[in-house]
Amino acid sequence: MTLSAVLPMNCSTQVILPDQASERTGRVFNIQRYSLNDGLGIRTVVFFKGCPLTCPWCANPESRSPKQQVIKREAKCIQCEECVLDTGESIDECPSGALEQVGKNMSYDEIVAEIEKDSVFYRTSGGGVTLSGGEVMAQAPFAIELAKRLKGLNYPVAVETTGQGNARQLLALGRLCDEVLFDFKIMDPERAMSVTGMDLPAVLENFTLLVEAGISVIPRLPLIPGYTLDLINVDKVLRFLRPFDIEEIHLLPFHQYGANKYTSLKMNYLLKDVQVPTSSDIGAIRRHVEAAGYRVIIGG
Repeated sequence: MTLSAVLPMNCSTQVILPDQASERTGRVFNIQRYSLNDGLGIRTVVFFKGCPLTCPWCANPESRSPKQQVIKREAKCIQCEECVLDTGESIDECPSGALEQVGKNMSYDEIVAEIEKDSVFYRTSGGGVTLSGGEVMAQAPFAIELAKRLKGLNYPVAVETTGQGNARQLLALGRLCDEVLFDFKIMDPERAMSVTGMDLPAVLENFTLLVEAGISVIPRLPLIPGYTLDLINVDKVLRFLRPFDIEEIHLLPFHQYGANKYTSLKMNYLLKDVQVPTSSDIGAIRRHVEAAGYRVIIGG
């Protein structure tokens, strides 16, 4: 890996690497084990890099760019006389470990090998593998083939998606999954586009396509103060879902777990001063959704 950027030494910095994933590899920024919030049972979550949306509350801002990145963590930097970023050496030569690559090209076999390490937990908990992001549909061909291979090995597969993507590819992926965890966000089309870049009409059409194909789809609603944490937005979700045979909705309360990532990435975090919802806030939304006839799971 060759890096040629000259970086200031007094701030956290990222460098975009130019290489791209090939047809036989996917770009992954994390494989998380023992997750309890991304589907049934204990899950292994494969996080794909790249997302077309710009949600200001995103807890994984490192997932947005499809490119590999190098993050310099100033808290670890020992101010070497000559930084490896300036010399073109591998970031592995950084003596303090202040440089971290975000995004790794992985083959199907490499990902499956990581997943197989956790297979005992799937059998004992009813869990499985969840494909997440970023937005999985940004790497749809690779995700579809990976899901085929996982199903061929009898692993339960779920996918987390915003529904933003090619309808044909989303349907193909959904048919390979035991469940699709589908995020609903801002339900006003113009505001959804201006705030997140989401094509809401197309996303809602994709949801309808999945449900009408008989695929198990679980709606999820992030509860974001100032954006989705209000009964008007929730009612729009409920009205849209009314014609479908949906029994369960997941509510995902806003949190600040990803705030420090924005600093490392030198990205502006618009919600840094926003307070997390109170139990009263969440309870009011929960009761409202339950009153509409749905079983509610907090956290998903």
